[in-house]
Amino acid sequence: MKNIFPLLIAMFLIQISFSQTGVVSGVINDGEYNDVLSFANVIVKGTQTGTTSDFDGKFNLKLEAGTYTLVFSFVGYQTKEITEVKINSGQTTTVDVTLNASTGQLDEVVVTTTARKNTEASVLSIQKNSVSLMDGLSLESIKKTGASDVAAAVQNVPGVSVQGGKYVYVRGLGDRYTKSILNGMEVPGLDPDRNTLQLDIFPSQILENVLVTKSATAEYPADFTGGVINIVTKDIPTRAEYSVSVGAAYNSDFHFNNNYLSGDKSSTDFLGFDDGLRDDPIPQSQEVPLPQQDGALVQNLTQRFNPRMAALKEQSFMNYNFALTAGDQFEVGDNRLGYLASISYRNETKYYDEYINGQIYRKDESDKSNFDLLADRTQNGELGNNSVLISGLAGLTYKTEKSKYQFNILHIQNGESEAGIFRVDNYIISSNTIKKDNLTYVQRSITNGLLKGQHTFGSDNDWNLEWNLAPSRAKVEDKDFRSTPFRVSINPNTNEETYTIEPSESGDAARFFRSLEELDLAGKIDLEKEHKLFGFDAKAKIGGAYTSKKRDFDVIKYSLPLLNFSSATLGGDPDQLLSPENIYDPNTGSGAYVRQDSNDSDSYSSKINIAAGYISEEFKLASWVNAALGVRYEKFDLIYTGERQDGSRLVDAKVLGKSDFFPSANLIFDLNEDANKKIRTSYSRTTARPSFKEASLAEIFDPISSTTFIGNINLQPTYVNNFDLRYEQYGEAGDFFAISGFYKSFTDPIELSFIRRAYGQYTPLNLGDAKVFGGELEIRKNLGFINGLQNIDFNLNFSLIESQQEYSEDERQGRLDNLRTGETLDDYRQLQGQSPYLINLGLNYKEEASGWQGGIFYNTQGKTLQIVGAGDVADVYTLPFHNVKLNISKAFGKNKNSSISLKFDNLLDDDVESVYQSFGSKDQLYSKWNPGQEISLGYSLKF
Repeated sequence: MKNIFPLLIAMFLIQISFSQTGVVSGVINDGEYNDVLSFANVIVKGTQTGTTSDFDGKFNLKLEAGTYTLVFSFVGYQTKEITEVKINSGQTTTVDVTLNASTGQLDEVVVTTTARKNTEASVLSIQKNSVSLMDGLSLESIKKTGASDVAAAVQNVPGVSVQGGKYVYVRGLGDRYTKSILNGMEVPGLDPDRNTLQLDIFPSQILENVLVTKSATAEYPADFTGGVINIVTKDIPTRAEYSVSVGAAYNSDFHFNNNYLSGDKSSTDFLGFDDGLRDDPIPQSQEVPLPQQDGALVQNLTQRFNPRMAALKEQSFMNYNFALTAGDQFEVGDNRLGYLASISYRNETKYYDEYINGQIYRKDESDKSNFDLLADRTQNGELGNNSVLISGLAGLTYKTEKSKYQFNILHIQNGESEAGIFRVDNYIISSNTIKKDNLTYVQRSITNGLLKGQHTFGSDNDWNLEWNLAPSRAKVEDKDFRSTPFRVSINPNTNEETYTIEPSESGDAARFFRSLEELDLAGKIDLEKEHKLFGFDAKAKIGGAYTSKKRDFDVIKYSLPLLNFSSATLGGDPDQLLSPENIYDPNTGSGAYVRQDSNDSDSYSSKINIAAGYISEEFKLASWVNAALGVRYEKFDLIYTGERQDGSRLVDAKVLGKSDFFPSANLIFDLNEDANKKIRTSYSRTTARPSFKEASLAEIFDPISSTTFIGNINLQPTYVNNFDLRYEQYGEAGDFFAISGFYKSFTDPIELSFIRRAYGQYTPLNLGDAKVFGGELEIRKNLGFINGLQNIDFNLNFSLIESQQEYSEDERQGRLDNLRTGETLDDYRQLQGQSPYLINLGLNYKEEASGWQGGIFYNTQGKTLQIVGAGDVADVYTLPFHNVKLNISKAFGKNKNSSISLKFDNLLDDDVESVYQSFGSKDQLYSKWNPGQEISLGYSLKF
């Protein structure tokens, strides 16, 4: 390690001004006749350097490394300029162009645009020229699958799965090991229980592409193992571009259903935020006394609460969405100024009439020969959900000859309301039936700014400087969660049901408020020098980064007990609990009153500071061997303020401080002259660190799920060694083939574990060592080699993943104590959330001339360990969900500027299902619901 710095610094300081060349190639298409355009001209603007396309419309031009504007022209056609075409030494940049007829104008028409990065060809070009192992999705391919957000789209990437419709797993590794970044910069998460950002909040309308990097290089943050998901938003267009799109979706199970459940609504719910209806009516500075202490004040405080406690039945509406985009670019002297503005709106409604979730089944502790799982708690009922998502993106770009300045601001607002009525049957610990009404509302927002500069300088334009500054603010509010449990008693003679609130069995009615706010500031600077090394073109990089995060988390809990009052008189109606006549009256000394149940251990404040620096060198060992070596240094500090339930407290205490080096090495072997057949190998050392909440003293009870999280102040980071091997082949017409293998070894992996003998309480632990290994296969093939199928593309990616996690001592003993007769215990189990296989299949048809496009797509993943069992509670596995989608679209108009689309989702009408599995036992349900079959219609117009 000591010798690597002098070597890398020496490489960086080598500055020899020899010429460095790369290649730009592509196909020029005829937009008038939907054919290739032969003998069209390609000129580097401001020079005499150029070439022409061949009979197949293909061109190939060798240029010195740098950034160029290419001019494409042909007699009778509009001239098109493509700016910002970057040529890298020893690499091929792909630029495909379509020229349209000039429609008879006497004056020359010049159309200026930038090199597009939202097409399949452009993303393949990025993958091909990357020094790291990478997969990606262009906006073009996302539209083919009909995905409405990043989470739905990214599951089409090899080795990527999505949990709960929003959380991404890469190569079987969950949010702890997968990093999501926005335009190359870190952004805060929106879930206090997760380490990463939920990707369903990013609508596809704002995207340029999504790039998934699977092997580390020194310029990337060290805290990723599975992959880095870079969400790249739309770039500034270089000519006027305006678009509008609208859509609606219908699900026969969800929509126009008179049994749909909801809570009360505020006037701004349709905009994704609450207008104050659900605010806590009691100031935080207000002490809440007991009735015996100040009955009049207790009555007043109780009367402030919204009396609505019951889920309401009403008719549901269908899903609908719209999006607007505007952008243009203007000349300002010799420079150019561009703008982009985009807004999207989505309103979705779901209703499940048979919603099963959170059931508990246990093994028989008294009889090891009994293989059956015994019901402890079963829960089923109805659930209504409405989610509103609004996103706004605005950006400015200013370009000079050698510099580009960019400012973007993105705001995402999401409001999600749920209402449920559940029937809970308890069997083992207590024997009763509970009817429970739940009302919840979650308000999320994230605001991200990006200020970015790119500069080229030096006599040969061989120096490149890029700097980024990205402030972000995330806010999550769980506003007035309400739960009202009634015990159900049945008269054996009349079968009549009587409803009572029994605190010792079901708890009191409860109100719950939770707030998370995170402020982030991320900055980085990268300096790059192109030079010669060992007689070949090379590139040295050096850079630094600093990220500061501050998170405040607060929980306020109230219960609504009854004093000297018979709950049977409520008749099982939750709304009667806080009706005026039933609220505590100090004159009678009876009624329902509010009691504050918050604990200081529910809340915390934490800060994370990460200072980083790196140095790397990209060079050739031979004409056909490319290498990228680098090392990254990161100093990580986590500072915590909070306390335990026993009163012990920490104030601004550094609970974790680490300084580490993270080396990385990537080797790329070009197997032919065109470099379209490659072998990639890589090694890197990465880390996974505890989250704010995990490295804490917090003890947080969630009354909705009836679980308690207990922080672990002694957690240590996980360190991972990563090895990758990949063969890839790039063909004509977007054809692509890749096969990969990977191996990862973990030291001190962190996993949430249930506490033995205390099911419902869980804590993060450093477990024994673990490893993950597997392979990936991807095929993209145009079927034109079969007569008549030239308009059809076939896509397949398949991942096979195996993981082995050693048990903690507590988990091992709990499993040994509950082995069934004839059952043995392995030395390890699979990682939580890791799927053993992933499959994506697709057939896509596209005919440019007619504007017809269609595709059928299939996605599934193998049985996945969802919840790690504890003691006599068995493991929970998510079963494969088989999703088949069908998309059809038709483009209209001379320039195909308008289109109509029809999409069908979940054609197999499959269920989402999780089950308990135990040796020799029949599977028992943990959760189950049916997402229904959905049909959606959309229309878009560009002008």
